[in-house]
Amino acid sequence: MRPLVPRRTALAGGAAALAAGLAACAPTGAGKVNAEAVIPPSDGPVTLTYWAWLKDLQKVADKFNASQDRITVNATWIPGGNAGGYAKILSAVAAGGGPDIAQVELRSVPEFALAGALTDLSRYGFADDEKDFDPGAFAQIKVGDSLWAVPQDTGPGAMFFNKDVFEGELGLTPPKTWDEFRTVAEEVTKAGKTLMTLDPGDGSVLPFWAMQKGSVWFEPQDDTWVLNMADDPTMEMADFWDGIFADKLVSTGYGAFSTPWYAAAGKGDVLSYVGGSWGDALIETVPGGKGKWAVADMPRWDDGYASGGLGGSSAAVLSTSEHPAEALEFLRWMCTDPDGIDAMIENSGIGWSPAADYIGKSREKASDFFSGQKYNVDVIEPMAKGQNLDWTWAPLMQRIIDRLGDGMLDVVGGGSTFTKMLPQAQDDIAEIMRKIGLKVEIAK
Repeated sequence: MRPLVPRRTALAGGAAALAAGLAACAPTGAGKVNAEAVIPPSDGPVTLTYWAWLKDLQKVADKFNASQDRITVNATWIPGGNAGGYAKILSAVAAGGGPDIAQVELRSVPEFALAGALTDLSRYGFADDEKDFDPGAFAQIKVGDSLWAVPQDTGPGAMFFNKDVFEGELGLTPPKTWDEFRTVAEEVTKAGKTLMTLDPGDGSVLPFWAMQKGSVWFEPQDDTWVLNMADDPTMEMADFWDGIFADKLVSTGYGAFSTPWYAAAGKGDVLSYVGGSWGDALIETVPGGKGKWAVADMPRWDDGYASGGLGGSSAAVLSTSEHPAEALEFLRWMCTDPDGIDAMIENSGIGWSPAADYIGKSREKASDFFSGQKYNVDVIEPMAKGQNLDWTWAPLMQRIIDRLGDGMLDVVGGGSTFTKMLPQAQDDIAEIMRKIGLKVEIAK
């Protein structure tokens, strides 16, 4: 097995690992902004543009605009990243234009950096702001010493469950461990109900489970990306889910928040969702669910971490922006100032707050829907603090997630198992990364 170097040393090579692919992949309009002198703040008023799929983002920007008279932010709604938003952003950058700021999912930040589409914010003093951010959020925008975006929201994992049926009807308690999860799933299945459903083609749950177990699948070392998707923690996790699938203890007929899921959840036939904290807003639309649902910790292993992360976005300053200093000033306000956080929660319904010490005023209160729980304070906040900070996203994450999704479909169809599929997927992903000019090794 390739010896793992200390985390700090390994990450110092991350910029080199990204840079190794930049020459081959940077769009022609991206320029060399991160190799040139920093752009000083403007002497006069500045107008910034911000492309995002967050709803009502202009209302957030309006609050900032009213707080000072030097910077005006204009927000424009675009489709979600993989629904056309990313293509629109990258096409604009390639043409030398585009907005000053764009929404980029946290897992896609390295890919945008690799494409030369982002401004390295460490050159604008953003490292001094690290203390103001949730560590689990800030870790996801770092590659090496470079800071490629401002974390906008995250999705620490938790277990949302129908307490009325779970405890009241079946006499069960939320599982604290994955072993207990299996036992509970067996009891729920005997009762003719389903503990949890999974979208059979959604590969994003695999890194979610793996990072909680303590795996680090992608590690930049010097100018090379080292893949470690078949390490002992991952194989233990894979073996557990192979058993769950073999015994049909979760449903793979449809994913959470689909139409059939809402119908089944509304009837009390599907009892839980284990996933990102942003799921709370979606569960609150379960028909007749008010007062019946509650929130518990994500089941965990004897080792590993309290929770994994699923979803979340950043606000990235594009490499074509002429006002990165002013863009960063706005994003500091939006993502750490209580007024900015509250405005994003109220108007845009963001996931978990990226700020170090402020979860949002409305989230400090007890929830009528979730059985009177102060679940954000009592559950989600500890889950956010219990993240795997060593986890690093690789470039090409969407293609990696797609490959994992294809593998899940094969597992669900009976053609493979997770313990067989993940090493095969790792080989395929290594080849995909090599084809775009990245140096890749697989840990032995």
